[in-house]
Amino acid sequence: MQDKHLLTLVERVGGLLQAEQRRFGAGRGLQPVHLGILNYLARCNRFSNTPAAVTDYLGSTKGTVSQSLLVLERGGLIIKRSDPRDRRVVHLELTEAGSKLCGEPAVSALWETARQALGEEEWAAAEATVEKLLREVQKANRARTFGQCRGCQHLLREGREQFQCGLTGEPLLPAETLQICREHEEPDT
Repeated sequence: MQDKHLLTLVERVGGLLQAEQRRFGAGRGLQPVHLGILNYLARCNRFSNTPAAVTDYLGSTKGTVSQSLLVLERGGLIIKRSDPRDRRVVHLELTEAGSKLCGEPAVSALWETARQALGEEEWAAAEATVEKLLREVQKANRARTFGQCRGCQHLLREGREQFQCGLTGEPLLPAETLQICREHEEPDT
């Protein structure tokens, strides 16, 4: 039974954060899935802002994501743009209103209170442990990692602040290396 204690704790923390997110979204006419999409789009790179990537990231169905994107588009929170190189590909972008909403603290009061109760070392250790746990769950589920480019085996450093994605061949700005990517792969160890 002790093996399930951590699972119970993680589920409980997740449940409390989701309840807070539901309250935040309800006041704005949004469901948690809508907020999840907006938060993902605020953090992902230009290669990962597609409906398929959103579906993968959320672990949701195409139908749910499709309907949610319609709600967000009608609400003026996102826009859809065709890829200039491949018209079959649609990219999703936050509007100014969508970006502003992402900047609002959905769970910050609750989260910040809990964070302040832990010291810096304790917080860093918890973060590292939960990140490792997430990676192991993703591996077991054969899910994409959606990590930052800075921690990807495809990232090529071409100079002090010059980067390139080894998978796409595209140059990356330093700020882009801090965004999450659908194609992220942990470096081989």
